[in-house]
Amino acid sequence: MNKTELVKAIAEKANLKVSETEKLVNAFIETVSDELKNKGKVTLVGFGTFAVSHRKERTGVNPKTGQKLTIKSKDVPVFKPGKALKEKVK
Repeated sequence: MNKTELVKAIAEKANLKVSETEKLVNAFIETVSDELKNKGKVTLVGFGTFAVSHRKERTGVNPKTGQKLTIKSKDVPVFKPGKALKEKVK
């Protein structure tokens, strides 16, 4: 499912206009992105938690040349599903 299909599905379930639903989905994405940018987290009880995880600097290997290289540390977004979501997917 892509973003357009998601917007249409939410609009149908919530009985809203597609244009209103698209604004809502965009606002949700922007709000979560802003919170993660500030190293925060967003928890939706039963659904899951969006958070930021820090990956330490590490040594890797170039698969073509076999040469060792250093992979810099960085922050990455992560999603941990909640119990209700895990149960629904089973």
